[in-house]
Amino acid sequence: MNASATFRPATRRDSRKIAELFWIASGGVAKYLWSTLAPEYPGLAPIEIGAMRYAGEESPFSYKNCTVAELGGEVVGMLHAFPIEEPEQEGAGEVVDPILEPYARLEVPGSYYVSALAVFPKHQGKGLGKRMLEIAKEQARQSGYGKVSLLVFEQNEGAVELYRRNGFRVVDRAPVVPHESIRYTGEVLLMTATV
Repeated sequence: MNASATFRPATRRDSRKIAELFWIASGGVAKYLWSTLAPEYPGLAPIEIGAMRYAGEESPFSYKNCTVAELGGEVVGMLHAFPIEEPEQEGAGEVVDPILEPYARLEVPGSYYVSALAVFPKHQGKGLGKRMLEIAKEQARQSGYGKVSLLVFEQNEGAVELYRRNGFRVVDRAPVVPHESIRYTGEVLLMTATV
């Protein structure tokens, strides 16, 4: 790993970079989701909607649940992780968008969830992803969680291999619902690791 890499909790100022990195990590799911929210944010492009959402503090999709990697004072990577609580009531009546249903179905209540991990392409291969997975496991332990979970497209072979090398195993899978915004087809994998 590059000795000059630093990792710190994100601040609101990082929201745009976080949105850009989440866009990369999501394989098009962010584009789809943020586009569906356009009526709530008139005149904003999907990436701007994502930045506004990450600038907030009301939902798990907040800068407050992010760690950023910096090289030379520039944000080059991001980890977005938070606990998935046990539901208070089974099937609490929430209707899930059919495109997003496989991702919601594969979430593991009671785990520490890595929602996104991304490094800008020119900074990949420097050990930043491995370090951010270590940080996620540390955060899980500190929060009292014994398991870390994440979702990854099976076709994103580089990410799947990174997770395997760092102790994650495939425990479930679901077919990707095709949509023009989503780059991947095939299956989305649920991978977990104990901490």
